[in-house]
Amino acid sequence: MRYYETLFVLKPTLTEEETQARFNFIKEVIEKNGGEVSAYEDYGVRKLAYPIQKFERGHYFVIYFKAPSQTVRELERIYRITEDVIRFLTIKYETKKDIAAWEKMVQKAQKQTKATEEASE
Repeated sequence: MRYYETLFVLKPTLTEEETQARFNFIKEVIEKNGGEVSAYEDYGVRKLAYPIQKFERGHYFVIYFKAPSQTVRELERIYRITEDVIRFLTIKYETKKDIAAWEKMVQKAQKQTKATEEASE
């Protein structure tokens, strides 16, 4: 299995429930196709660098995962046909140095997610 990071931007007009449903759907696509989600980050609604489909803001998510290469092909196919995804980017980590950086980012994301969940309780 290879190491990946995927960033995707959802339309800002979605409700909280719709946004969470789209995020969960993307996680399910990864898991159903043999991938393993290690961590994720929700960056919230942020200003885009330039307007995309007449939107000036977008809801950013990052998912760190391990998966075979066909999982990435399926994931990007899903991104393209999902109307609520306005941009996406997938990065593959190959070298030992890259994988070490990936593992540090995963640890940071897990700590941040845990802190956010504890604060919401």
